[in-house]
Amino acid sequence: MLYPMSPKVVELKRKLESFMDRHIYPNEERFYREAEELGPWKVYPVVEELKPLARAEGLWNLFLPESGHGAGLTNLEYAPLCEVMGRTHLAPEVFNCSAPDTGNMEVLERYGTEKDKERWLKPLLAGEIRSCFAMTEPAVASSDATNIESSIVRDGDHYVINGRKWYTTNATDPRCKICIFMGKTDPDNPDRHKQQSMILVPMDTPGIEVKRPLPVFGFYGVPDRASEVVFTNVRVPRENMLLGEGRGFEIAQGRLGPGRIHHCMRLIGLAERTLEKMCRRVRSRVAFGKPVSEQTVTQERIAEARIMIEQARLLTLNAAYAMDTVGNKIAKAEIAMIKVAVPNMACQIIDWAIQAHGGGGTSNDFGLTQAYATARLLRLADGPDEVHRNQIARFELKKYSNA
Repeated sequence: MLYPMSPKVVELKRKLESFMDRHIYPNEERFYREAEELGPWKVYPVVEELKPLARAEGLWNLFLPESGHGAGLTNLEYAPLCEVMGRTHLAPEVFNCSAPDTGNMEVLERYGTEKDKERWLKPLLAGEIRSCFAMTEPAVASSDATNIESSIVRDGDHYVINGRKWYTTNATDPRCKICIFMGKTDPDNPDRHKQQSMILVPMDTPGIEVKRPLPVFGFYGVPDRASEVVFTNVRVPRENMLLGEGRGFEIAQGRLGPGRIHHCMRLIGLAERTLEKMCRRVRSRVAFGKPVSEQTVTQERIAEARIMIEQARLLTLNAAYAMDTVGNKIAKAEIAMIKVAVPNMACQIIDWAIQAHGGGGTSNDFGLTQAYATARLLRLADGPDEVHRNQIARFELKKYSNA
């Protein structure tokens, strides 16, 4: 292996896989049923039942690097564990490793005051509350985050917040108590990347209205509790500002780098699980006198899927290693590459698996439609493919600026 796992990670992975076998996979059907029946405004009982079991086995907050609150793993060490958790939608929250809470906890850990950490980080680490991240807006092309129009205006000892956000994950969850909000404090600053700030907004503050849940390919609770939220003259104390005015982009880059690694590793796990389902399905079906697994087109797709997964995994582990060794800023190209490659890989493999399952693949019975919704969403979340490709091309062209 190019990136061998340490004994600590090997043991955590063994424990994680055992927990998945004993508690996660047997409860998947129940999880999807609860998500469909209860909808995005409710807590799913199966998740709350399993969280104490995961915590008791030491499988809790594994994502947190350099912290006394989690396992203290590097990005490279966490990657294979994240892949295991990504095999099913149920797992990440059970281990307190789900978005956007992971990114929000990291922001609070790095930039929050001691008061912020006591009030918000502590219950998030304990899995007692959830959080949301309000950045994307319906009125502008949010692929260019400098377009954000929401305002954060200083008024004495407070800031007044106005704006309409959507794809604000978790906002419909009744346990969602804190929002990290991105808006403009200095819209006239000639440096467009210093116009924005991030601020902590308690969700019970007057003026916040969670308008509606947003379906992702018809799914309201899985894979995402996407939501539209309106902020009207929301007043919060000035000390809720994170890091300082004009530092929003700086925080965003620190937050999104690890998040992109997490998304990609989870997708690799989902692709692995999908390939397993595909192989089992084609071995159990006969068409035109022979097993579907013996059809050449099926074998080609299985082979291509294996190649694509291995390529994606190596690319992602390389990005994780770069983040650990040279930092997120230097590793921007590596992060951008996986953010394009992995969701596209997963979309293709899930599509082949749907085809192999026949009409049943388009139902919700096999988990493939939910998987595709996740993979397709992640070609947009944390930056669309086009933005990352442009960035990769600029990095490449820069090598020849003096040619």
